[in-house]
Amino acid sequence: MLKYYKWSFIIMFLGLGLAFWRGVAADEGGLQMMFFAAIIMVLEVSLSFDNAVINATKLEKMSPIWRHRFLTWGIAIAVFGMRFVFPIAIVAIFSGISSMEVIKLALHNPDEYARHLHEAHIGIASFGGAFLIMLFFEFMFDEKKTLHWIALPEKILAKAARFKWAPTALAVIGIAAVQPFLTPHDRMESIIAGAAGIIIHLLIHGISAKLECMAAKESAFALKHAGLAAFIYLELIDASFSLDGVLGAFALTKDVVIITIGLAVGAFFVRSMTIMLVEKKTLEKLLYLQHGAYWAIGALAVIMIASTIVPIPEIFTGLIGMVLIVLALISSIRHNKKLEALQKP
Repeated sequence: MLKYYKWSFIIMFLGLGLAFWRGVAADEGGLQMMFFAAIIMVLEVSLSFDNAVINATKLEKMSPIWRHRFLTWGIAIAVFGMRFVFPIAIVAIFSGISSMEVIKLALHNPDEYARHLHEAHIGIASFGGAFLIMLFFEFMFDEKKTLHWIALPEKILAKAARFKWAPTALAVIGIAAVQPFLTPHDRMESIIAGAAGIIIHLLIHGISAKLECMAAKESAFALKHAGLAAFIYLELIDASFSLDGVLGAFALTKDVVIITIGLAVGAFFVRSMTIMLVEKKTLEKLLYLQHGAYWAIGALAVIMIASTIVPIPEIFTGLIGMVLIVLALISSIRHNKKLEALQKP
């Protein structure tokens, strides 16, 4: 298993070395900055294990060339784009400051940058929560799904799949539920961001599903572009997961370089985990692991939406996801043991 994490460990040592140099150069203490980077890395991995599982489920359906691009181009986008550029773009959008000014704040006035980022929290959480709750419903509202982990709610949701509008309606209800507790300014921000999360998911998921259907019929256009749609979809999922890690990291340090290092190293480990899950066909062997990941996504989405009105510690978010994954893993192992017992003469 260690072969899958070779490059992640190399990047980790390089990242921690860079964090040490950054601490010394900024007169903040090299060991202290190394420690902060390591904690942020662990935070990112703990919050993103379900992300790795979802990546693996999507990656298994992608062509070899797009799978390779996700693991090469995708890591560059995940490390630099989603962990550095994306938060800057978010701050620029919600604060009205130009992107260049936000970059200057991030590098030279991190306290002010952190303040703007936290002021954008309602928009960030509403967008991420709406997008992820739609992703959760995408799995649960599937008429073809016959295997259920938490049987009662999953069966009810699967039966409700005949109402095509149900996932969107429930996501809208979730965003609407927090509106009475927000100020008029925050309310508008939450509604716009939540609507954007829902619409973007509907567009990307719809295009991706349509192209997959056309590709199955050997349409030349679909075969050429289905991989691109799936690639964009995966990057948006990664962006939604990374938002929580970025906000949580600022509780430790305001140094955007240290935060980027910690999140980037964590992203490498998540990619390594994804490759391992795909190549070892882990999801086929552990049947309920995918279910656990989607339930963790649903929990994260609810937490993100709820965090617009009440502070929720990142450690609680990480623990909820981890507990659901571990329980799904235990259920999968028990299921396999029962099958083995039945097969014995």
